[in-house]
Amino acid sequence: MVKDKIKNKKVDMLSIQGASVGELELSGNIFGIEPNIHVMHLALKRQLNNARQGSACTKTRAEVSGGGKKPWKQKGTGRARAGSLRSPLFAGGGVIFGPKPRSYETSLPKKARQLALRSALSARFENLIVVDDFSALTEPKTKTMVKILSDIKAAGKILIIADFKAENNKNLELSARNLPNVKLLLPTNLSVKDLIEADCVVIEKEAINVITERLS
Repeated sequence: MVKDKIKNKKVDMLSIQGASVGELELSGNIFGIEPNIHVMHLALKRQLNNARQGSACTKTRAEVSGGGKKPWKQKGTGRARAGSLRSPLFAGGGVIFGPKPRSYETSLPKKARQLALRSALSARFENLIVVDDFSALTEPKTKTMVKILSDIKAAGKILIIADFKAENNKNLELSARNLPNVKLLLPTNLSVKDLIEADCVVIEKEAINVITERLS
């Protein structure tokens, strides 16, 4: 049995002045599926685990300095037997079962990662604002960026997905980096965590093409 093809979604495309410049059709297989919450959870857990350093380290009794001499004789003192002051029983001694450097890296199949991204994009579709491009941003000014976000009605915690390294977007990063509620992301670095955390997702037309090609 062949599954029915998911219908494509249509959205208004805006200029950075907030005016409509046409309609854009988005792939239903990427922006219109039923979100798979379980796979999104696995992808989020993977991202958080892979960001952990795992550098915590303690010394065992074999690694702490000192303790070469027996602190007191074996018998006759009335005290418990002791062979070294570096025992975990003494202050300055080693640590029992303490943390050691380790990797928290978690793997997830490529198809599951792609499904998680498609699910996250579909879940955020109602909060999606599509912008033609940012080439009209002719100077790197934070004030101008604030006006642009206001004109396109982007509010709250904003995620901007665009190729800000491209020549036509060269002022985008400089204009947005001082805004605490704005995060810039390259379309090739798209992640479930950033999509889930954002209140509003602003995405450039060219970035949609990159994402569609990557996730198709």
